Amino acid sequence: MSLFRTARWSRREVLKQSGMLSAFGAVTSISPLATAQLKASVPRSITHEGTETDNLFTRIGVRPIVNGRGTFTIISGSRSLPQVKQAMYDASFYFVNLDELMDAVGKELGQLAGAEWGIATTGCEAAIALATIACIAGTDPEKSQALPYIKARDQVIIPMHSRNPYDFGVRMTGVEIVEVNSEEELRSKLSERTAMIYILSGPEAEKGALGIPNICSIAKEKAIPVFVDAAAEEPLVPNIHIQHGATLVGYSGGKCMRGPQSSGMLIGQKDLCRAAYFQAAPHHNYGRAYKCSKEEIMGLLAAVRQWYKRDHAAEQQEWLSWLQFIERRVKGLPSVTTEHLQPEDLSNRSPRLLIHWDANVLKITGTELVARLDAGTPRILVDGGTGTRPARMDSSITIMPYMMDQGEDRIIADAIYEGLTKPGHYEDPVVPTGAPAPVNGRWDVAIKYSRGVGEQHFILEQSGGDITGQQQGELYKAQLKGTIHADQLELHSSMAVSGNTIPWTFRGMVHGNKIAGTVKMGEYGDATWNATRV
Repeated sequence: MSLFRTARWSRREVLKQSGMLSAFGAVTSISPLATAQLKASVPRSITHEGTETDNLFTRIGVRPIVNGRGTFTIISGSRSLPQVKQAMYDASFYFVNLDELMDAVGKELGQLAGAEWGIATTGCEAAIALATIACIAGTDPEKSQALPYIKARDQVIIPMHSRNPYDFGVRMTGVEIVEVNSEEELRSKLSERTAMIYILSGPEAEKGALGIPNICSIAKEKAIPVFVDAAAEEPLVPNIHIQHGATLVGYSGGKCMRGPQSSGMLIGQKDLCRAAYFQAAPHHNYGRAYKCSKEEIMGLLAAVRQWYKRDHAAEQQEWLSWLQFIERRVKGLPSVTTEHLQPEDLSNRSPRLLIHWDANVLKITGTELVARLDAGTPRILVDGGTGTRPARMDSSITIMPYMMDQGEDRIIADAIYEGLTKPGHYEDPVVPTGAPAPVNGRWDVAIKYSRGVGEQHFILEQSGGDITGQQQGELYKAQLKGTIHADQLELHSSMAVSGNTIPWTFRGMVHGNKIAGTVKMGEYGDATWNATRV
């Protein structure tokens, strides 16, 4: 019997008590004939419908992508396996008790991945958050209900080398982040307030005094759990992080395992894994928002099962053969050279192809080719490009075959070849002439976002057309650097925030003591801004 079920009224029971359900059911119940017709309309197997130019996405105005970039969430992660699709489809026909399901799946995930236990989550970010909550509150419902405001263990230690945008999963629980940069700092910061130590796996975390093995050894002395974020890694068995002493390890289900994109896996110590699930839906606890459906749970289980059956050496060879085909297609072109990039660790473990050329010779830069591929039909995304005119004509693009399908190497090769041999015409950007407008001084800046207005302050110093200065945001600061040509100003900064950075590119027209223009913030979108000198 599950540990997690409690007696409570469902929404359905509330309707029964009010007398509403019977009346509602009388007008919405499905007749036996309708039920038979519904069953007859259900397909016996999954079939792929649609074409490259006519499919469920194009019909709503969305252009699908040939993915030569990799497992990025913004482009919908990985290509799920056929076994995953089948498992999710089959699961949709049944009702099950989710507590019983998670117990059964948790045991098997642990056995497959070389751990005591495991749970399915809605992505690795959810695994991070639920692990943190489990380490704070366990399965104590009072402590859970008091979150995020009242907690005894209210700190999580993160080595400086592990700060990253994904540690938001820790921060969102309301804990205080304690950064450490040495073994001495780590030992001095461990206390009764320490709920957990979070480590981002990678080359920096594999060695030295703040490597995973040493941190786990120190944490074990104080019985403090260690969570290793291995989201994009291959889940090897024996599990290297558990062997090093990690208490919990989180993986993405939608990357190399090719499970549901919104799935993740938390493995490790059984009581903490079960506490993490206790804190999540369907239980009315702090992690209720992390609802994992039966389809996602069974899809993840199918992906993990397949991971330990797949011929990974053959996959690596196939990816390499696709890159070699693309390489052969372009290698004879003037100024073109190629290079194979090998993965440095277990994350995104696939070779990549780097293509170099001189844009003075081929008349197209890497950034222009990236934009052309994105705008083309079919739409192709690659793993970045370099080169801008006129100052940086040494150009390149990188192709990542990790999520490509058979035949897409030819599609990508043909598109790159055409771009390099029939580039069209590109003009150098027009640089305004005339004396640079003076912009020295302090400026009050208003940034109009799609919702809300941010108030910042700039202090600018000018030397001819070169600008330096300070950006005082609403909460954070950054250094500004840029140029001004006549009345056209461009400023750049990289604002350090907790575990992340916000990139700012301000462009604007100067009119005396006023500036107005646009600002780009990378993944955070675009906005308009205006400034007044004070």
